[in-house]
Amino acid sequence: MASRRVRAFKRWMRSQGLEYSDALDFKDDPEQGISVIALGDLKEGDLVATIPKSACLTVKTSGASDIIESAGLGGSLGLAFALMYEKSLGEDSPWAGYLQLLPQQECVPCVWSLEEVDSLLSGTELHEIVKEDKGLIFEDWKQNILPLLDLNSANVKLNPDYFGVEHYFAAKSLVASRSFQIDDFHGSGMVPLADLFNHKTGAEDVHFTSVSSHCQSDSDADNDDHVVANSDDNEPSTEHPHVDGEESSAPSNGKSSLGGSDLESSALEDVPTVLQMIMVKDVRAGAEVFNTYGLIGNAALLHRYGFTEPDNQFDIVNIDMELVLKWSSSLFSSRYIRARLSLWRKLGYSACQSQNSEYFEITSDGMPQIELLILLYIMLLTENVYHKLDLKLSTTESYDEALCIILSEKNNIQLGKGSEMSEEQLLTESVCNAISSLADMRESLYPSNSKEDDIELLRSCSIRDRKLYHSLSLRVSERKILEKLRTYAATHMLSIRNAKRGPTGKRLKRNGLQHSFL
Repeated sequence: MASRRVRAFKRWMRSQGLEYSDALDFKDDPEQGISVIALGDLKEGDLVATIPKSACLTVKTSGASDIIESAGLGGSLGLAFALMYEKSLGEDSPWAGYLQLLPQQECVPCVWSLEEVDSLLSGTELHEIVKEDKGLIFEDWKQNILPLLDLNSANVKLNPDYFGVEHYFAAKSLVASRSFQIDDFHGSGMVPLADLFNHKTGAEDVHFTSVSSHCQSDSDADNDDHVVANSDDNEPSTEHPHVDGEESSAPSNGKSSLGGSDLESSALEDVPTVLQMIMVKDVRAGAEVFNTYGLIGNAALLHRYGFTEPDNQFDIVNIDMELVLKWSSSLFSSRYIRARLSLWRKLGYSACQSQNSEYFEITSDGMPQIELLILLYIMLLTENVYHKLDLKLSTTESYDEALCIILSEKNNIQLGKGSEMSEEQLLTESVCNAISSLADMRESLYPSNSKEDDIELLRSCSIRDRKLYHSLSLRVSERKILEKLRTYAATHMLSIRNAKRGPTGKRLKRNGLQHSFL
């Protein structure tokens, strides 16, 4: 039997013209929340839900739309304010039947205390990111939300009890983890029902799409969107998943309304007015129906949605440029390092960038980014070979040709026109040693517990302790990747020592693209 809140939500959906298949059931678990279960077999192509855009909570449909527009609140900031506003109305909000189904906040790291962030995320990819996020989100509230509480409008009076900084953090967590990109007019919004489908990486059962209500075709590819979290969650702006069968009614003064005439204006006649959920593969009766938020590693999953997945093939670990330079400084002078780094950049290579940091990615199977291998290789060139390469750069128009000549000479391999650079040529013994050292340095950022200790802690931890469980899961997944990175280096080291290197390897990539050397 459905829970009280699910029954209320179903009544609300009917009142808003939101339709869903009888083959879907909503399981309400006190610990895990709501999931969507197939009551009967579902087939690829089945339409399982139709959601009017007027039923979605957006900056355009909210009763706070005028405030949002006049204050210039864009993106997730505006949507978070709209969500706070509608929650402040209580039962007077047209979305009351939907909002009562939502948690107060999602258990994402940005709503954890600083003490929890420091103790649970230390050493992980999220530690510094989350601390920075918390500061930026606070500044967003202080600069953009707090001043609105002083508004003395005849139509709208904001209740400060619902717009405090803790309410903004809570709203941001819901927007980040549950919002969908709807269309250019509405932007991102809260989409009732669609946000009840849980995520499973690389295992999408149902697809979120936009289609005109008066159109029979589903070929509107330009409006076809996956469920995605608001991208603003990664870079917080500093601009800087019923009411007894009756549709909620509210006074016109500052109150929200669904399906208002403004949204049905002639300017929007050709814009799709409904969203659809369509099965993209068969699902057997009794199985959960999953959406996917994308091909996302555990750090991003925890950051945006508050959970992790075991054995996530899209996991990565980053090696910061700062860490590479720290390793270099233990061997070489500052002048030496600057010269080698400059040469690497002159050759056209670069690291990944995020805000003010540079980093290199290590994939889930322990493969380092090729640009890191090239940088280490150049750092470890002898002075004689380095000067030859520097000279070649001044006398040839092709940087690729210059590096190819040096590699050919150093490895005693003749590469002719059209030859491809082998990754094996970069993996000298000294480069392999450097990779191992970087893995150890990256590992040292974690607390004193060993990987085995963390695995045992995770094994004994209850998933109900979400913060501890998922932070441990993230740490274990990252440390497993670092172990694979060491194995990668050790395997190639052994190959070098045994002189069993193969004739081919991975094609060298520059700026993320496969590249052939002339």
